[in-house]
Amino acid sequence: MSHGNTPSQHNSTIAISPLVANASSQAQSQRQQQSGARHWSGPTSTAQTPHNPVAYSPLVQKIQKNASLATPAPHVDNGSTAGLLASMTKNGLFGPAIPSTLRKVSIGARDIPHSTSKPNGLVTGNHDKDDGNPTAYITAGMPGINIADLPAAEKLRLWRHDALMQHHYRTAEYIGDKVYSMTQDPNDAFWLAQVYYSNGSYIRAVELLSGDNLDSSSVMCRYLTALCLIKLGKYDEALDIVGELNPFRDSPGHLVKNQDGGIKLESSLCYLRGKIYSAQNSFEKAKESLKEAVQVDVKNFEAFDELISNNLLTPNEEWDFLSTLDFSDLDDNEDLIRSLYVTRLSKYLNLEEVNKAHDFLVEEYKLKDNTGVIQSKVDMLFTQCKFTNCLKLCETVLEKDEFNFTILPTYISCLYELGGKNKLFLISHKLAENFPKHATTWFGVGTYYMCINKISEARKYFSKASILDPTFGQAWIGFAHTYAIEGEHEQAVSAYSTASRFFPGTHLPNLFLGMQYLLMDTLSLAEEYFILAYDVCPYDPLLLNEMGVLFFKKNDYLKAKKYLKKAWEAIKRLDSESKSWVSIHTNLAHTYRKLGDNERAVRCFKLVLETAGKDTDTLCALGFVYLRMNRIEKAIDSLHSSLALCPSNQAAQDLLKQALDVNLTTVLDENHPLVVNSRIQEYGVGLTSKKRSSANFDASIIAKRLKQGQDSTDDEGDEMDLE
Repeated sequence: MSHGNTPSQHNSTIAISPLVANASSQAQSQRQQQSGARHWSGPTSTAQTPHNPVAYSPLVQKIQKNASLATPAPHVDNGSTAGLLASMTKNGLFGPAIPSTLRKVSIGARDIPHSTSKPNGLVTGNHDKDDGNPTAYITAGMPGINIADLPAAEKLRLWRHDALMQHHYRTAEYIGDKVYSMTQDPNDAFWLAQVYYSNGSYIRAVELLSGDNLDSSSVMCRYLTALCLIKLGKYDEALDIVGELNPFRDSPGHLVKNQDGGIKLESSLCYLRGKIYSAQNSFEKAKESLKEAVQVDVKNFEAFDELISNNLLTPNEEWDFLSTLDFSDLDDNEDLIRSLYVTRLSKYLNLEEVNKAHDFLVEEYKLKDNTGVIQSKVDMLFTQCKFTNCLKLCETVLEKDEFNFTILPTYISCLYELGGKNKLFLISHKLAENFPKHATTWFGVGTYYMCINKISEARKYFSKASILDPTFGQAWIGFAHTYAIEGEHEQAVSAYSTASRFFPGTHLPNLFLGMQYLLMDTLSLAEEYFILAYDVCPYDPLLLNEMGVLFFKKNDYLKAKKYLKKAWEAIKRLDSESKSWVSIHTNLAHTYRKLGDNERAVRCFKLVLETAGKDTDTLCALGFVYLRMNRIEKAIDSLHSSLALCPSNQAAQDLLKQALDVNLTTVLDENHPLVVNSRIQEYGVGLTSKKRSSANFDASIIAKRLKQGQDSTDDEGDEMDLE
């Protein structure tokens, strides 16, 4: 097979794309022969390849002699115009007026002759007008390449690739098959396999590449073969193709800066290896392969997204991994891509860095309305439990892009949290009508049925979503929730356990497992799973609250207070809405009550009432604490308020009866408010003006005494002293 200008595993596929020019080398060779223009050594010498920015732009063929394991290059006959196909540029797809794919060809500045002569009509070098311009263009209808003079096979190749670019797959397959039969060129076999892959004919692509042994002699063909096998679900065979380990890890150019602007084939092979391991449930190997893919080439966003979206890394691991990445290959885009990657990381920690990256993208690159940047803000608001604000932000995106599948899962979750049944029904109906084979569709349908309390229906659709996309974590969690809601603890435990294996980087499955065992009063297992979740993410207020409840049930009130205080601090660190965490304040109040710290217990209960409004149980608990503090009047008031909200509250009834009995038998001392009040009235009646003046003085003293006898917590602020 041909060993021309082909990329190695250290390059991207740009060099072999039919849209990238190698016309510069051909044009230069012709000009050297006819006009004697200055020249440089061609593809026979890698050391003398021009390394200027134009030569490495996506518009110009990168010439590098790396024949081993490379994609076969087009065969070029001396003296002919064969290989023109490789001179087509990306700009050729978007020319405004010329209908053919062959619209524009870029040629490096050093390839342009310093004269206005037109050897063979190939190039017009008008430097009086465009001096210093690194690119000259040859377009159809202008002095340039004469399509009529091309060989028949080259014309067919143009036809095949134009059909492929316009998604005329039957045409591309039909013509591509004829070209390959005529030429038996391995390159034509490769591009025919590309047509098969684009058309979904994966078996035919594998057979074609294997039959010509291209998968063993070309990195790009190896990659395409493995990609087809993954689509076919033949993961063991695909792993045999790409190897269990990266074979290029110790090669000289392993981490050499990529000059052509594309993604290294080595990185793409690591990504495929990670996909294979993930499909085989070897998540640790998958994580390492995907990490290596990004470390080899930071431009491989597919691998980075796979790590983050599928929760293969814990929050701490995500931030540690980012610090190992080398963004210097991106040159002017280094800060941009680094900031974009930062916004994708966990929102449980380093919120200041995330906000800083977000502001940088908005101010420097005007990405305020970009969906990816908005998604970061959406994730942050959802993590903070600010569901109303999160919903509004999601709706601003969906107004422009109604079926944005990066935003829709969070939007659906917000609707469930806020009880938006009608909106859930509407979006689920639209998704089912337009995207019946997408996992998010059935996740939305399942969420709607769970919202209207049709749990069995919800379970069916969550299961369907997880089958369509086994990496869809929300569907697995929703499926397990349906069992938990119905009290089917054993089935819920099984479902959560499966989710914990599939998504090792998230703490939620282990958290929910602990909650199930807590409901079953299996405290030892609950503690074990809470600790596993805590090791992954020690910043979640919900997890810290559940750990506090666990130790409360174990009568270890000091540990309970420790974790509940951590939960309180996590709320403040996340800047979360306090209404979402009323249970933390309530649990902390009961813990203080158990520890005998009645003053702090009262403050906590008051904060709950101010945050969430009046609640019969909270008022009853507050009345009980007042009763223990011998503040009978306040206890009676709180218990009356509790019974006013729920007259059937038996605990409040019993406590009120006890408070009234205590009140009847209590001997009033001289500082009791009733005694003080009677004294004020006594001094105020039937006295002379002189005595009245003295009485007023005494009354002020008595009033001061009365004030000192009141509950000191009434005058204090809302902030709790947690120490």
